Amino acid sequence: MAKRKGKPVTFDAMVKFFMQTYDIPTKKDVDRLLAKLDLLEKLLKASGAPGRRGRLPAKKVAGGVKRRGRTASTATDRVLQAIRNLKQGAGFDEIKARTSFDDKKIRNIIFRLNKNGAIKRKSRGVYIAK
Repeated sequence: MAKRKGKPVTFDAMVKFFMQTYDIPTKKDVDRLLAKLDLLEKLLKASGAPGRRGRLPAKKVAGGVKRRGRTASTATDRVLQAIRNLKQGAGFDEIKARTSFDDKKIRNIIFRLNKNGAIKRKSRGVYIAK
């Protein structure tokens, strides 16, 4: 008996089959989702809900950032203050002793302060505030 040839399957039909089988979203699904997100954003803005997890924006003052009646003491502020206190320059060990932070945290903060221009390198491992 001869084999009966069936209808050839197109590439588009195979792709559609796999997308439905494995619940892969289509462009139409993504567009619908984006439209719903836009609507939610508009509703949030219209309701006056504060952004950034419900926090009010911080106020800048001369001594640092002021929040709820007290001056914030971030890790960056503490490292910068330790460097400012030593006029001849602060070494890594001195900063570590004054702040009691671990090495990785101090390295990251020093890198960020140097990149922002708040401190500069006097020599290897010695930093001074600008």
